Amino acid sequence: MPRVTVHRKAHFNAAHRLFNPKWSDEKNYEVFGKCSNPNYHGHNYELIVSLTGEVDKETGYVYDLGKLKELIKSEVEEAFDHKNLNVEVEVFKELNPTVENISIVIYNKLRVSIPKNLDLEITLYETPRNYVTYRGE
Repeated sequence: MPRVTVHRKAHFNAAHRLFNPKWSDEKNYEVFGKCSNPNYHGHNYELIVSLTGEVDKETGYVYDLGKLKELIKSEVEEAFDHKNLNVEVEVFKELNPTVENISIVIYNKLRVSIPKNLDLEITLYETPRNYVTYRGE
């Protein structure tokens, strides 16, 4: 059967601060600029979750997008939406919440529920012009 990629788009709004606690405020500002603001700042993140696999002969699906919608809602939107990532999301208390790290965390959260025969790809837009793609290690 042909391999097809299906996509589900979602979004969440979250605040964060980019900083390294081992550095001075000056060094953090030098590296992260205004994104190191001690009072945080926010983004309207756009998420695209892509699954690639063979089309099932019985259903015609690569994966049920209704199930993917619910998985994204429970694992990503409910966990991150309208949150201060540094303060309210446990993993980011120790991990700098860059768009790169957020995409890896999302991938890892979803990967455990996605069948292994499907390739998973996360595309996360922090702004309309800044985004990352992560396909796993």
